[in-house]
Amino acid sequence: MELKVPEIGEDLFEAKIVEWFVKEGDMVDKDQDLVELVTDKASFVVPSPIKGRLSRIYKGEGDVLGEDMLLAEIDPE
Repeated sequence: MELKVPEIGEDLFEAKIVEWFVKEGDMVDKDQDLVELVTDKASFVVPSPIKGRLSRIYKGEGDVLGEDMLLAEIDPE
């Protein structure tokens, strides 16, 4: 399953990755916090939509992303 940058908000088009809380290969639970993003106005975390293994991280800390860009992939358990 693809993990993408969620809708950021009105008049905001970019978010920067502050920190990944997990590594590639880690098992994750549904709703577990995976990554922290920050915009000009707020900081927020992106939770896992499913339980499984984080198979691939596409973007790293410090990368700037737009809405709906691919962050990572999670293989269902």
